[in-house]
Amino acid sequence: MPDSKDIIDRATRFIQQQREMYGDFSTAFEASTSPEEKKFSEPENSNSGSTPITPGKIENSPKTEPMPDAAQLIANCKTCDELKKLCENAEELRTDLANTNLVFGGGNPNADLMIVGEAPGAKEDELGLPFVGRSGKLLDDILKAIGFSREEIFISNILKHRPPENRNPTTEERQRSLPYLLRQIELIDPKLILCVGKVPGTTLLGKEEALKNMRQKFHPFHGRELMVTYHPAALLRNPHFKRPTWEDVQMLRKRYDELVGS
Repeated sequence: MPDSKDIIDRATRFIQQQREMYGDFSTAFEASTSPEEKKFSEPENSNSGSTPITPGKIENSPKTEPMPDAAQLIANCKTCDELKKLCENAEELRTDLANTNLVFGGGNPNADLMIVGEAPGAKEDELGLPFVGRSGKLLDDILKAIGFSREEIFISNILKHRPPENRNPTTEERQRSLPYLLRQIELIDPKLILCVGKVPGTTLLGKEEALKNMRQKFHPFHGRELMVTYHPAALLRNPHFKRPTWEDVQMLRKRYDELVGS
């Protein structure tokens, strides 16, 4: 059984590791404050109308060490343009595919609806824009069917660089990219987020679950609401997903009108 000195040494090393990963923090807290409430407490410099988002741990994630002061650099970004410039030089956002272009996202930086996909594909990498291939054309058609244009919304991805052979993002890649996406969400401050595909849904919700179990409901997400549906690429491969996707986006439009107004 470890003695008291060994326990203190372990605790000290753990706290130091947390400081290195997430910056300095205080261990003082109100006895009535739950861990979840404390995690989302608002920092002094926040300029967002909604609750600031603290990156959570993705299930089955290996331990990753962020670049020194990366969290503070991300927090210091006050506009999407500033965040984009930071992303351009962020090596941790890159995959193991060489010479890829940053795909930061596109659309209305003040949108009330934000769509989050998995990762850029070949066409997106070439043009530096999200959802511009066949999946993008289908997404445009889906949005048009419920009365949205690209100019009204903002579209981004979990990853901001293309992975090799368009494979799914790894857990480590998602963990490295997540703080940048969360700050992007804070700055845009949408009322609704639509995740297209299982990967963005499980990444943002921080839990591993089947897509069918995440559908047809609005999940609370840091003062906002989040919905999950099928990725347009899945619809191109399997037409049977078109009807449930249509049901999902109709729910999304109705909720949008309730929150924002038609």
